[in-house]
Amino acid sequence: MRTAILGPLGEVSRLALGGGGIGQIWGETSREEAQATLHAALDAGITLLDAAPIYRNCEAFIGETFDGRLPDGVKITTKCYLGTPPPGETAARLTQSLEASLAAMRLSRADLFFLHSNLHLDGFAYAHGDDSKDRFSTSWSIYETEVVPAFEALKAQGRIGAWGITGIGVPTAVLRALDHTPAPDVVQAIANLMDSPGALKRYAEPARPRQIAATAKARGVGVMGIRAVQAGALTSAIDRELSANSLDRADYDRAQSFRALCARWGEDPAGVAHRYALSLPDIDTVVLGVKNRAELDQCVAAEAAGPLEPAQMAEIDALGLAPA
Repeated sequence: MRTAILGPLGEVSRLALGGGGIGQIWGETSREEAQATLHAALDAGITLLDAAPIYRNCEAFIGETFDGRLPDGVKITTKCYLGTPPPGETAARLTQSLEASLAAMRLSRADLFFLHSNLHLDGFAYAHGDDSKDRFSTSWSIYETEVVPAFEALKAQGRIGAWGITGIGVPTAVLRALDHTPAPDVVQAIANLMDSPGALKRYAEPARPRQIAATAKARGVGVMGIRAVQAGALTSAIDRELSANSLDRADYDRAQSFRALCARWGEDPAGVAHRYALSLPDIDTVVLGVKNRAELDQCVAAEAAGPLEPAQMAEIDALGLAPA
């Protein structure tokens, strides 16, 4: 499998195994299949596992599968869904979250620790869910004065190798974080042909994922591409129940022209969507949301097929699925 340099983590595989699928949040899978998928991912050359406590059983399955002995060269991430705690509580909450994740995975250290909550500037009002933003989003003042120092302290202690942000929050705040010193070591950015965060988008302004990724690369920040198939919207069929007014369902309906194009090419939409994400210029590794070996095999085959041709990228872009 091809590799790339992911900021200070160094060389990693172009595909990373995400924890959502094997953690049983992206449709049904068994413990045995999740564990078999973990082994198969490493056998296929994947060297980065992207975990989080919010991914239900993911961290426990990693702990059970490897019993604290990850193969040489395999790196692990975890995350904290912090929100905006009262002043003075951030460091303790981050440390407690990290310790719980490490205990579940039977590890003593994480290579990469993410702020998993959204990020917003002080005084910002969300278009959706603003009354509960302290639960799902971290304010800039807490980020700057407490989150960054706490992450830097965990690095100095050797508990983590690097830290990052999940760049799905308000783009103006994410871009500010990338321009701040110290900047995150890694950012997770939306990387799909629709430039869509889907149901993750609570703000009114454009998502600007490609600007986020390009800004990160210009600062030497590693970029992990997420939601390559946009929660299933860019696959042949949604494999879980979605409400009629779900933004992910709306994206699926809107992507019919993409599925038609893939049909003309004789290609599976999910495979093409992953190759598109891997073809984006500023993405170091693409995080997979697969839940079983069959889905994993399809993604590994997509990576092996290499980047899409420029003409194919142009034909996809001409569908007009991404904002102008």
